[in-house]
Amino acid sequence: MSDDFELDTDDLARRMDGAIANLRVELASLRTGRASGSMLEPIMVDAYGSPTPINQVGTVNVPEPRMVTINVWDKALVGKVEKAIRDSGLGINPQLNGTIIMLPIPELNEERRRELTKVAGNYAEQARVSIRNLRRDGMDQIKKAKSDGLSEDDQKFWETTVQEITDAHTKLVDETLETKQAEIMQV
Repeated sequence: MSDDFELDTDDLARRMDGAIANLRVELASLRTGRASGSMLEPIMVDAYGSPTPINQVGTVNVPEPRMVTINVWDKALVGKVEKAIRDSGLGINPQLNGTIIMLPIPELNEERRRELTKVAGNYAEQARVSIRNLRRDGMDQIKKAKSDGLSEDDQKFWETTVQEITDAHTKLVDETLETKQAEIMQV
């Protein structure tokens, strides 16, 4: 019947890679005491009636290790960009200089570092959940093929393959989290 069943493991792995890529983007937005333009990526500004990323309303620069500047192109949006940064929860107090918004990055205290490691842990758990959901999708495809006549040996082979892909991606999530947590806790 269904001896020609072949699970698209490349697609499964690609989708799991997407979960890890998303995790890396979320972790990059966490500040670690060093200035980084990527920490502003999740912040949206209400520009011209629609939410717009900061990098589309101005130029983001990192002139010093502890300073980020945003040169807002439209003077009318300076106040909205400043408000979006204040409301973002980054814990940064923007300073205005004409159309340039300066963001001095303060030193992180121990309590804030611990909070950020918990946030990073939550991001990693969301990535693990996504990977487990993709694993379940793969296992469901195998079960459907089994009901369509897939042999038990082939079923075991495909289940093992899906589990190996899942384990590899889960391990990658854990390693990424450990690296980020070490970076956050570094004084």
